[in-house]
Amino acid sequence: MKPHGLIAALGVLAILGGYAWWANRHPVTDTPPSATTAPKLFTIPADQLTSIRLAKTGADPVTLTKQGDQWQITAPQPLKADQDSATALAGTFNPLAADRLIDEHPPTLASFGLDNPTDEVDVTTKDGKTQKLLLGADTPSGSDTYAKLEGDPKVYTVASSVKTGLDKSVNDLRDKRLLPVNADKITSVTLTAKGAPVEFSKNSGGDWQITKPKPLRADNSAVDDLVGKLTGAKMDLTGTLPAAVEFTAAAKVGTASLTDDKGTQTIEVHKTKTNDYLAKSTGAEGIYKLDAATGAALDKGVDDFRNKKLFDFGFTDPSKLDLGGKLYEKTGDKWFNGSTQIDAATLQSVIDKLRDLAASKLEDKIVGTPALALAVTWGDKGKVDKVTVNKNGADYIGIREGDPAAYSLDSKTFDDLQQSIAGIKPATAPKADTKK
Repeated sequence: MKPHGLIAALGVLAILGGYAWWANRHPVTDTPPSATTAPKLFTIPADQLTSIRLAKTGADPVTLTKQGDQWQITAPQPLKADQDSATALAGTFNPLAADRLIDEHPPTLASFGLDNPTDEVDVTTKDGKTQKLLLGADTPSGSDTYAKLEGDPKVYTVASSVKTGLDKSVNDLRDKRLLPVNADKITSVTLTAKGAPVEFSKNSGGDWQITKPKPLRADNSAVDDLVGKLTGAKMDLTGTLPAAVEFTAAAKVGTASLTDDKGTQTIEVHKTKTNDYLAKSTGAEGIYKLDAATGAALDKGVDDFRNKKLFDFGFTDPSKLDLGGKLYEKTGDKWFNGSTQIDAATLQSVIDKLRDLAASKLEDKIVGTPALALAVTWGDKGKVDKVTVNKNGADYIGIREGDPAAYSLDSKTFDDLQQSIAGIKPATAPKADTKK
């Protein structure tokens, strides 16, 4: 054998021998864990935990403390905790199982990286007892991590996902909402941006209505969109946070307040010359960048949230229509005018146009003379929407009964509705079977 070949062979043997020694000291198996090889390190129900402390090399320890039924961050500084993240972390310990037992009495912990653990996790329960989990080096395969309990010599492996689940920073666990309110308990919203402040509240049916600057019908989807963006606004913790002087120098877009069962939280939004939105709120200390969609959602006035549709029945099927004094009633799945059955498709065309009938703009003054009276009965309680369309020169104005607003209608939209009404026809009698 050539000398360089012999040297190479000896090198391979040395590597194999070293790996065999290492594997003997740190055995790895692909055999699925069994009841005897997968001991449970912790079995602590989440409701028994009072404190979780996470310490990682090179970072300040993070402590979560249960206060009543809420988790709070108490170290390295007091902060509101994200309840979903904290609850998920607490659930890690019920149970936290090892993959397998490696060594009951190891002569040294250095081989496992447990002489100087990368992570330490302390969990304290209601009985005042604290247990500490130590996490060391990863196994050669990288799929597991060496672990042990303080005060117990045994060394285990746990899945690397366990280490990942416990490797949480303050920013991972803090409540990053700029407006920490209960979205399901919001009772009112106030927006001050374009024009006078606009206040929204929910009526007995759970729908939004405008209460200020004066009572007006609200577009539920528009208000829901505003609320959704506000409750979803999060701190942007990446990069350098904007300075207070930068916020002050930027143009003010507006403020918004959300009130739930616990109180009111307010956010103020400014826009820089480079079109960045900045926000500060009562729910978070400091100034934060805000996404453009949320910033733009505040830059609106009362007319942006008014309901421009003339009928409220939406996707509910009507049970009765009064079209210019001609009455149509639904029996079962059939429509009738008196005793005459009506072609359902021609009447459905009218219903669709009534459903979509909306103002091109809203006016405060009602003008014109009546051209068409409409009424739609709908819902389990037989609610009736009554609308009169006035003609004012070449324009049409829709008027809802009991509503002081004037709904300016596009002439083509009204002409299309009239054509559909004119197109209503009786149902065609089924053809007789001529087959013998």
